[in-house]
This record gives sequence, C-alpha cells and structure tokens, in this order.
Amino acid sequence: MVFTHDTEVSLQAAVTLANSALEPDTLQTVAELDAFFAEFEYTGRHDRNDAELAAVRAVRPELHRLLTAERDDAVAIVNRMLADAGAVPQLVRHDVWDWHLHAVGPERDLPTRIVVETAMAMIDVIRADEMSRLGTCADPDCGGVVLDLSRNRSKRFCSTACGNRTAVAAYRARQRR
Repeated sequence: MVFTHDTEVSLQAAVTLANSALEPDTLQTVAELDAFFAEFEYTGRHDRNDAELAAVRAVRPELHRLLTAERDDAVAIVNRMLADAGAVPQLVRHDVWDWHLHAVGPERDLPTRIVVETAMAMIDVIRADEMSRLGTCADPDCGGVVLDLSRNRSKRFCSTACGNRTAVAAYRARQRR
C-alpha cells in the first residue's frame, strides 16, 4: 500500500468525482450522489436533495485542477481549500474506520467535506513526493484523471473503456497498414 487506507479512499473518491464530469456525465441525479456517498463510505451530513447535488457537481472542476496540478501548484490549492473551510485536523474513529484524520465536522455540508478530505489526502501525496501517482488519461480524446496506486506505476487510462477504445484504435490502425 502506497498510502494509508483513508488517503487512498479519499483520492479514489476525488478522482471518481472529477471524472464524473466527463461525457457522459455520471453524476446527474440525487440517486447517483447517494450511490457515490455509499461507495466511498462517507459519513456525516447528507441532505439528499437537488441543492446538495448541484453543490457537489460544482466542486468537480476544482478537484480536477488539484488532481492534475504540478506539485507546487497543488500546495497552493490545498492550502486555500483548507483555509476556506476553516479546517482543524483531528483524529476520529467511527463506524468500521479506525483512527484517521477529519478536518471538518460531520455536520458540515457534503461538498465541503469532499473538498477537505481530498485536500487532506493530497497533503500525503505532496509530502511523499508521489504526484506522479496522478495524471491524465492516455486516451487523447479523454482528459480524465488517472490515480495509479499500482506497484509498478503502469496505469495509463482513467477507465477500462478508455483503455479498450485506445487498444481497438491501435489494432485497427495496424490492420490498415
């Protein structure tokens, strides 16, 4: 494992959320937000309404910028995110999770908690000088964020669909020759 479990989950959630803005948009309904909330085991306040959905959708471009930023630029984004949220890191233990960091309380709105948890996870990435674990999809038509937690750093595509599409295109190009 490259990072602690909570850092990896936060990064995976942020990548999924940032990539949900790509075509086709995969975060259009409250039910899809509920599924995201459950998949990444978020806890705390979850309003389950259109206003919350709109607010979560609104943080996607900022998460994409952070996850694709150069290291020094990422530091500035993380510091701003944490300051804007009035983050105060504390160790907490709840549900099935052992001690881990939360920087805002469970009563804060979901978009704020997502942004702060992503910023906290990025602190680990930046401090470990592991920014190369984040990148952009190798599919030239995509632009999605790739999180590579593999041991050999071989992940190139944001999804299986992008990898398959690129492989098929390469195969067809070879066949034409």
